[in-house]
Amino acid sequence: MWVSNALKERLDCFHWYAFWLKMSTILETSELPAVFDGVKLAAVAAVLYVIVRCLNLKSPTAPPELIYQDSALARFLLKSCPLLTKEYIPPLIWGKSGHIQTALYGKMGRVRSPHPYGLRKYLTMPDGATATFDLFEPLSEHCTGEDVTMVICPGIANHSEKQYIRTFVDYAQKNGYRCAVLNHLGALPNIELTSPRMFTYGCTWEFGAMVNYIKKTYPQTQLVVVGFSLGGNIVCKYLGESQANQERVLCCVSVCQGYSALRAQETFMQWDHCRRFYNFLMADNMKKIILSHRQVLFGDNNMKKPQNLSDADLGKLYTATSLMQIDDNVMRKFHGYSSLKEYYEKESCLQYLHRIYVPLLLVNAADDPLVHESLLQIPRALSEKRENVMHVLPLHGGHLGFFEGSVLFPEPLTWMDKLVIQYANAICQWEKTKPHCSDAEQDLSGQE
Repeated sequence: MWVSNALKERLDCFHWYAFWLKMSTILETSELPAVFDGVKLAAVAAVLYVIVRCLNLKSPTAPPELIYQDSALARFLLKSCPLLTKEYIPPLIWGKSGHIQTALYGKMGRVRSPHPYGLRKYLTMPDGATATFDLFEPLSEHCTGEDVTMVICPGIANHSEKQYIRTFVDYAQKNGYRCAVLNHLGALPNIELTSPRMFTYGCTWEFGAMVNYIKKTYPQTQLVVVGFSLGGNIVCKYLGESQANQERVLCCVSVCQGYSALRAQETFMQWDHCRRFYNFLMADNMKKIILSHRQVLFGDNNMKKPQNLSDADLGKLYTATSLMQIDDNVMRKFHGYSSLKEYYEKESCLQYLHRIYVPLLLVNAADDPLVHESLLQIPRALSEKRENVMHVLPLHGGHLGFFEGSVLFPEPLTWMDKLVIQYANAICQWEKTKPHCSDAEQDLSGQE
């Protein structure tokens, strides 16, 4: 027994020795390291490819594309607004990704956002609803010496306390503008609804009430109208609804709106550029806001609630996963629309854009994941026909992002903030010097 164990140990030693010799031979060759190096290189290449594609690092920086009719106003704007012809340079690492720009706007808002001081105003609407807006006085004299008020309509479910609004208002105040910011009906968490109605995609009642208050309270002031995202739709629709709404309005600026909800609804259900995912996130936020007011909107003891709004609609709201489902089951019924199609057609600014006669700046980003490229044909076509309209389309910026910065960290002020103020300043200067510009142009024409 002892002999067999000794023999077994010798055989085991021999086998290990043979295995070690074989491995040594393999390791002396270059094949195994080459295989390992190849796998590493492939993995690194794959990671770099994903990073480059996701962050869109190969995309160039360039001045925004401008669509406009050649006119005295357009030439004056190109001369007075350097940002229109200058490269927009987003942060190097992530700024060329429309998704990251959009996500940072949605989650963070802005960097080191200021806290401007304003007074909250309350207006009672004919149906018993209470509209609110915040009023911010200018912090310096305007460059023209005139009294100018910016009337601002934020994006969907937004209000004056949002960081991107606070940043813009602070910058506008420092440039001599009074600012009035609408708080969408039902959006402020600490303001209860006093009527069974919330803000909708294109209802201009509260915005119109705010504008009328400003006109009445400050009879000498002139207005610059500004709308962000959904707010862009509301302000354009408001101006186009009546010629009287354009009185004392110097210009209008719309940023990142989609122009037609009817055309947008199909693209919002598509997964390319993650639009379906964004749709779900926005729908979830809308559900939370509506449900926070469910007692006023759906309560049985509320005699004023729309007759076609029932408890069954509340049940459908809980299971809704898209804005279209919420609009169809709840939002359209606040104004008695018989169908979602009718609601989107009547609430979109598309049919009102051609009725706007004041200077109109329409700003979008080519990489906005919420606005499908097909929708950008609307402002493009309008700008090609109307001398008062200019469409500005930078390559980057996402949805209401437009961050600027060197490598990684963005600056507090965005390209969007600067452009809106620069454009507004230029229009104010144009209005002051317009007669002289016209005379000079006529003299030049006579010499030719």
